[in-house]
Formats: sequence, C-alpha cells, structure tokens
Amino acid sequence: MRAPIQPGRFSLTGPLLSERLRLRAYGAGDVPFLLDMRSRPDVMRWLYEDVQDEAAIQALVARRMRQTALVAPGDAVQTIVETRDGVPVGEAMLAWDVSPHLQGEIGYIIHPAYQRRGYAVEASAVLLRIGFLVVGLHRIVGRLEARNRASARVLEKLHMRREAELRENEWIKEEWQSEIVYALLDREWAALAQP
Repeated sequence: MRAPIQPGRFSLTGPLLSERLRLRAYGAGDVPFLLDMRSRPDVMRWLYEDVQDEAAIQALVARRMRQTALVAPGDAVQTIVETRDGVPVGEAMLAWDVSPHLQGEIGYIIHPAYQRRGYAVEASAVLLRIGFLVVGLHRIVGRLEARNRASARVLEKLHMRREAELRENEWIKEEWQSEIVYALLDREWAALAQP
C-alpha cells in the first residue's frame, strides 16, 4: 500500500482537449446556451436545482467563472463542454472534497439535443485524468438520483464501481429521493489507463 502523496495543483488556463471535445472555463457568452438547457424540466429533473431563469443563470455563470482551479480541498473546476468546433453541448465539473482524504467528485449535464453521443463519458474521462494524474486524488465519486439510469450508464462506462445506494436520504423537489454512489480509486484508474 503506497503512502498518500502530496497533492498537486491544477488551474484551467486554457481548454482541455479530448478526441471530440473541448472543456473550457465559463464565460458571459454562455448564458443563452445555459438558459436553454437549464430552463428545461427534463434536464433539471434529477438535479438539486429547479428550472432556472436568466437571472439565476447569470448568477451561476458569475460563480462558475471563478471556479477554475484545484488548489486545496473544497475547490472545484467547472467547465463548459463544447465540440472541437465550438458548439456548446453541456457542462462538466471536478470537485475536490473538503475532507483530508484526497477525495473528489465528478458531475456532468449534457443538453438533450446532444445526448447519447458519449459526450458525458468523454468529458468525465478528461476530468478523471486531471483528478488522478495531476491533483493526485485517491478516490473520485459520481453521485446520482437512483432513477437516473442514463447517468448510471455514464459512470459504468467510466468503469466506476457502484458502491452504495442511500435510500430516501434526501428530501428534494417535494419527495424523498434515493442516491447512488459510484467510485473509482487511483490505482483502478491507473490500471485502466495502461495500453
């Protein structure tokens, strides 16, 4: 068993590239896309927030424009996911947990017009690489509402392991909801990353 490493730091100074996507920082010009996506009940159904209006989106963008670095526990990198030719398709994030245990969490939202193309998996794979390889996190989780099968498939395609089902653990949107937790350890990710 290896000893915990001294964590690294990551700052989003330019777009992160994958085969088909760019993950970049939020900007004021993202408000129309985010309003289109986050004002839809089908998109917001499994999220903590309700559908959002323009004022809420502007406040969200202002907050997320500042979330571009992983320097210490509690930090997050929030990104807009777009195609290589600049068409926005969703959002993805990596958060460093506030605990001292080198834990993180990934999350994603893909606009319904661009779902079922593997974009959530591809964007999340980029963030897992940053979390494990650059920051040195030991464990990264993905959390979802138990009925959100599409999100579960994303985490399964990333080879994350289903670890827990917390039954009716949160009162959200006027109902008790259950949460499923998937996780991946650094050594599991390293084994997957080998050729």
